[in-house]
Order: sequence, then C-alpha cells, then structure tokens
Amino acid sequence: MANDILIKNAVMINDGQRQEGDLLVSDGRIARIDAEIGASANCKVLDAEGRLLMPGMIDDQVHFREPGATHKADLHSESRAAVAGGITSFMDMPNTNPQTVTIEALEDKYTLAQQRSLANYSFYLGATNDNIDQIRALKPQQTCGIKVFMGASTGNMLVNNAEALEAIFRDAPVLLATHCEDTPTIERNEANYREQYGEDIPIRFHPLIRSEEACYLSSSMAVGLAKKHGTRLHVLHITTAKELSLFEPRPLDEKRITAEACVHHLYFDESAYELKDTFIKCNPAIKGEKDKLAIIQALTENRIDVIGTDHAPHTLDEKLSSYFKAPAGLPLVQWALPMVLELYHNHQLSLEQVVEKVCHSPARLFNVQQRGYLREGYWADLTLVDLDSPYRVERSDVLYKCGWSPLEGERLRSRIVATLVNGQFAYYNGRINESTRGVRLTFDR
Repeated sequence: MANDILIKNAVMINDGQRQEGDLLVSDGRIARIDAEIGASANCKVLDAEGRLLMPGMIDDQVHFREPGATHKADLHSESRAAVAGGITSFMDMPNTNPQTVTIEALEDKYTLAQQRSLANYSFYLGATNDNIDQIRALKPQQTCGIKVFMGASTGNMLVNNAEALEAIFRDAPVLLATHCEDTPTIERNEANYREQYGEDIPIRFHPLIRSEEACYLSSSMAVGLAKKHGTRLHVLHITTAKELSLFEPRPLDEKRITAEACVHHLYFDESAYELKDTFIKCNPAIKGEKDKLAIIQALTENRIDVIGTDHAPHTLDEKLSSYFKAPAGLPLVQWALPMVLELYHNHQLSLEQVVEKVCHSPARLFNVQQRGYLREGYWADLTLVDLDSPYRVERSDVLYKCGWSPLEGERLRSRIVATLVNGQFAYYNGRINESTRGVRLTFDR
C-alpha cells in the first residue's frame, strides 16, 4: 500500500465550514488540506468526485459483547461492521462477562481489542454498589468514562444504593455516563400490563412500560446529583420530550452536564412497532413521534450534544421471542451514519450539524486527542460519503455476527464509500481491509 493517500475533489465539512479541495494523508495523519495538491510518486490517489469527506464518526456507546457473549457479537465482527458504516472509533460498555468493573478487567479488554478491532477503541469502567475503590483508583487516561446503570440492568450493575450513588458522583475522576430509567416505576407498569395480558404483552406497550415517567425520574435524579457534586455527567440515549428541560441549550464547552441521542430514537417512532415488532425493542424504549421530533429540535438547539448508537446485538432466535423473553437491544453501527444523514435529506439537520454531533462533539466531550476533525496533524480517521446513492437494506448486506438488522427493508439515501482509520483504508467500495487495526484512544486530560 502506498505510504501517502491523496483524496482529491472532495467537499469537506469541518468546524462548521465547507471547503472544496484535496486532502493528503501521510504516515497515518492528515498532512495537508488545500484547494489543490499535486500527487507525488508514492501516492495513492482517490478522486472523491465531489462527494462528502468528513471525519470518521466517533460512537460513544456500543455493546460489542466481548468477552462473554461472543455468540452474539465480538470486537472483530462488530468493528468490521462499524468501519463499513463510517465509524472509526467506538466506546464500549462494561456489561460483559466478566463485567468490566475492575481496572484489571478493563485492561484485559484493551488487550483483546488490540488484537481484534479494526476501529479505534476505548472502554468504560462500570460502576456498582460496591466498587467505589476501583473508581477512585482509576486514572483519567485509562478510560473514556464510568458507566452508571441508574435503571434496570444485569448482575450487580444496577446502582440503586443511595450512599453508593453519592460516592460515585462525588469521587469519580472522569466523566460519568448514565443509563437513566427508574426500576420501581418500570416494575409497577409491568405488573399492570401483566394483569391485562399475562405474559403475552403486545410490543406496542413497551414505551408505556419503559415510560416517560420512568425516564424522567431517573435522569432528573442524575442531573440533581451532578449539580450537587459538580460531576461531569453525560446522560445517554434521551428518549422523551419531558427530559429535555433538564439540559441547557448552550455550547458544549460551557457545560458540565451533557446528553446523547441515539440513531434509532431519531429514525423510528412508536408507529414502527407494528411492522418491526421486537426487532426494535430497546431500553429505553422508542417512543412517540412528538418525542422524536422534540429530540431532533434539541439537537439543533445544542440542548443535546452527541449522537451515538447504543449498538447492542442479540441473536435472531432471541429477538423472535415473546415480549418478556426477547432481549432489548438493536445492532446499528453499519448503517448508523446513513440513518443520521436521513435527517439532512429531510431538512432537519444540516451537514455541518451532523458532523458536529457525530464527530466534533464526541471528540471534545471525551477530550479525545487529535481525532474528530479534519485538521492538519490530526490522525486521518476519515469517511467518504455519497449523499446521492439510494438503496434498500437487505439481510444479505448485514455484517454483524447476529446476521440481522432492524433496517432491513428500509430505504436510505447515503452510502459509505470509504473509511480510513489512522490513514489506512479499512473499508472501500464494499470491501473490508482485514489487516487494518485500530488503536487505543488517548485523552487530553
């Protein structure tokens, strides 16, 4: 492979600006951006032909299932799908087996990823009711953040002890990322619907069981604790209009409390349950159209700061089960960026806003070093997108180990042409470069 890569005739979106021209990659980094750059003898040239060139998407929330559930997914299979979807860096959650609730388990996952991941990576340390000593010992460079399940979870990862929560919010040395749903409220709602329907509850009631009240009670508690202790808090996957009042419409760099929206909550609403059934069962639940539109509006106001995926695959057999037996979670990384770009096609977000929410904001929010922008000297994590290449998602296109997608049958208008990770082609025109390896993300903290 040529040492240098020259991308010519691109429309580059970066820092709220558009620039037509060329970008030169050398030794894994962006060496030069200019209106016109001549090719040297050892240079591989890619003519972008006026397509969109943007930084690679940084996904702040995935569940790649390794270790412990590799029959559903693993770091290799899901990072392959991620680079095919224009995602160059991901941050993986701690509810694996063993759970990532010790520094030793955290470092073990980095060792796995170094051997297996095609994209760049970081891993959250999980909080529990009794691991405050591990949290206090954490060094800021060791993790993207600490994940707190303030809602239903597995094992002992539901943090429901008031004293433990106070200690975590008070003493966390890095950003806290929270899943916010109130378990007692959910359990009451489940009991009410069980009385009416038994175990065979129709999926359309999922957003009423995982209700607006359950979300708001928990997210407002998290925000209250963060304000009390001055915590750097990031509330994940906001799904209700009511929760938006908890977050300020201000520039990201002025905030201590931020929020994320996920692609499936921006693409689907409750009307999709009839067709998609448990294929779109997730926690927190996909809710009504008014909630979806309010979240999109909150993105334009900078009330919500980041768009991620919460990629969480399960096997097809598991998802074909009845309401209570079907696990929550969707595989999303392969078409996440095209899903977000549908908001551009629908005139709901500009291209500049898309790039801000999927590239720039996650880089700044987590203090990621030298990624997330088209800047000379930064690592060449790049995504080339054809904005006018409509297609229908088919099961035969799926790269996830689970073998299915909730997007099957959906028509998307943007196609990922190429993805570069650290200056190497990880994906190009439908082909994956299996020799590519991502690196551990570093943080300016």
